[in-house]
Amino acid sequence: MTQANSSNGLFVERHSLWTAEQARMAKEVLKQIKSEGLETMRFSFADQHGILRGKALVAGETQAVFGSGITMTTTLLAKDTAHRTSYPVFSDGGGFGMEEMTGGGDFIMVPDPSTFHILPWAEKTGWMLCDIYFPNGKPVPFSTRDICRKALSNLGDIGYDFISGLEVECHLFKLEDLNLAPQHSTQPATPPKVSLLGHGFQYLTEQRFDAIEPALEPIRAHLIKLGLPLRSMEVEFGPSQVEFTFQAGEGLGPADTMVLFRSAMKQITRRLGLHASFMCRPNLENIFSSGWHLHQSLRDKKTGENAFMNTKSDELLSPLAKNYVAGLLKHGRAACVFTTPTINGYKRYQPYSLAPDRCIWSRDNRGVMIRAIGANGMPDTRIENRIGEPAANPYLYATSQIISGQEGIEQKMELTPPTDTPYETLADALPGSLMEAVEALRQDQLFADKMSKQFIEYIITLKQAEISRFLSATTDWEHKEYFDIF
Repeated sequence: MTQANSSNGLFVERHSLWTAEQARMAKEVLKQIKSEGLETMRFSFADQHGILRGKALVAGETQAVFGSGITMTTTLLAKDTAHRTSYPVFSDGGGFGMEEMTGGGDFIMVPDPSTFHILPWAEKTGWMLCDIYFPNGKPVPFSTRDICRKALSNLGDIGYDFISGLEVECHLFKLEDLNLAPQHSTQPATPPKVSLLGHGFQYLTEQRFDAIEPALEPIRAHLIKLGLPLRSMEVEFGPSQVEFTFQAGEGLGPADTMVLFRSAMKQITRRLGLHASFMCRPNLENIFSSGWHLHQSLRDKKTGENAFMNTKSDELLSPLAKNYVAGLLKHGRAACVFTTPTINGYKRYQPYSLAPDRCIWSRDNRGVMIRAIGANGMPDTRIENRIGEPAANPYLYATSQIISGQEGIEQKMELTPPTDTPYETLADALPGSLMEAVEALRQDQLFADKMSKQFIEYIITLKQAEISRFLSATTDWEHKEYFDIF
């Protein structure tokens, strides 16, 4: 890939951080900002949790940002899910053993012009996703988008492109009370009070869909106008539960779509007096768990054909696809830190629940971890990993699949036979908790080798902070269990 090079110039040019195509697109973005009369530009990066963070500038500053980027504080990279700083940032090396992370100094967001969008719900506002660098021009090693980009490059080196499609469940509620009294402003804050948009339990009925159509209609209109490749919106089985699916895409595209979709949903629904939640299992009566199923296949870079398609036998999956799936199953337990990164997400792994509870696969069976879909010799042949939760960082979810599957291919791993009894077949159980998943990740050398030991230690530190806070809190269950009897 050709990059613009210069020994002088501003930050982006000096460190050759854009390709020639990005430089060309930047000029087009500036023209569009002017022609559309945009007044505000938001510049965001996806943090370690897949949450967008950034700054909003007046649109006239965009050209300067294209040259010099935007400074952000490195403490943002040390936050857990409560936005608490989990590292001693004012110690030597900031707790990371890195000079660049000492003292809460700066890192720099560099916009990717290919991600430019106009936000249809915000007045005269544009948006761009950014990559992150230290002031010395080095990539920040905790950038999950960059980690995914490297995994994609390594996959390309053996001749394949990663193709994936999103199938995401979430809950859509009516906001009743934002809980904005001062006593609610804890860290994390008291969540809002909500009510249902629908009773649920009538899966895919037109009546249930039509009942929530007034809420879905403006959401759909904004997502389409935003340019996201939306395919469908469906009423799921649970009360106030919906599902969105998106057209399959290549490489970073679907992960970029997911971070923007989640953020867009939160913003659009709040303006409509609604609350969208991608939490796996909200603590509300009768509410069902939500999952994120990642459809995936590989495309042969030489032929352009689907490498999972089998044209040489009656079996659905090609030999290469079987190797890939074997890799996913082998590393499924450790990958859970990336596919199911919250304490809450493990409450979904229940038997006989349309969610997996062990590392197995089958053809078109919704109780397994890996579901093979398609028909012999058909170009839409793919696998669906049903393990993920909607709160997962999209870049880490995708990376965990690429790394695991590529090892399966390179090691020519043998795939176990498929099963039609997903909750009875003997196989490795998925972790029962985030604590168990973290330990599985510690024991799996593959991810440390491919994502770096530094990054794995970083993720484990953040997850341990989350776990420690959870274990130190007294729950309603404990109070009910012990307060009277002892």
